[in-house]
Amino acid sequence: MLNLILRWAIYSLLIVFVAWIVPGITVVNFISAMIVCVVIALINVFIRPLVEFVSLPINFLTLGLFSLVINALLLMLAGAITPGFIVEGFWSALFGSLLLSLFAGLIHKV
Repeated sequence: MLNLILRWAIYSLLIVFVAWIVPGITVVNFISAMIVCVVIALINVFIRPLVEFVSLPINFLTLGLFSLVINALLLMLAGAITPGFIVEGFWSALFGSLLLSLFAGLIHKV
């Protein structure tokens, strides 16, 4: 249980850090970042598999690069759902999702 809470806090700090780096992403406070973590997790569990299944032909044709677009759109969806988390445009969402994936992968390795 402590591991789950610690991981949640680390990913929330990661979202605040990415919002600090990327100009089009804004997080109002740390509580909003914690809520965004939960929303992104729920989106990844329930919506992402359906979207990836539907977009499988185009993902196959683009050799997997369409997954970057899917990540950006799902981050924009999290921004639309969550109060206190603002994603202003597609390019901000794309750059933010790339950084989140990169840093989350690095944290997961540690």
